[in-house]
Amino acid sequence: MKLIFIVLLLLIGVALSHGSSVTLKATNSTEFCTSCHSMQWVQEEWMESVHYKNISGVRAECSDCHVPTETGPKLVAKLRAAKDVWGEITGAIDTEEKFEAYRWEMANSVWDRMKATDSRECKSCHLIAAMDLKEQDRSARKKHKRIAEGDSDKTCIDCHKGVAHEVPKEPKSEEVALKN
Repeated sequence: MKLIFIVLLLLIGVALSHGSSVTLKATNSTEFCTSCHSMQWVQEEWMESVHYKNISGVRAECSDCHVPTETGPKLVAKLRAAKDVWGEITGAIDTEEKFEAYRWEMANSVWDRMKATDSRECKSCHLIAAMDLKEQDRSARKKHKRIAEGDSDKTCIDCHKGVAHEVPKEPKSEEVALKN
């Protein structure tokens, strides 16, 4: 009887583990991310960006920039994303106008997280050590060199906001006051 119980528990554990893995993989797909009505506008922006079409043919998907690869941070990101799904379900961001009303706040939340993690997701693809600084314009070359040498506290998002999505307009202070 004990053996049957142990085998049953083991099978349930394997099934739950596999189910979790499949679910995490499915919810990391760009198709899943852009299936919500409110993500159609940002999908269009992404499709016009260098992260979608470029000379090298390398494409960054939603999860490449917005979901960490490590399990703990990935699960935190998934829980955080549930807030956006809830906003879609409840109608808080289900139209372009409503989405744009919250866009500044949402973008800053993403930028703050990227800053706090030293642009971890950017650096999973872009390595300063692998950059051909000679091919960059003078300003980029100078900034990247300083970062590589450890002489700067800047991280990718400090200079590259708007690389995959439009930078939202900062609301006027009275608009923020009315919202709160």
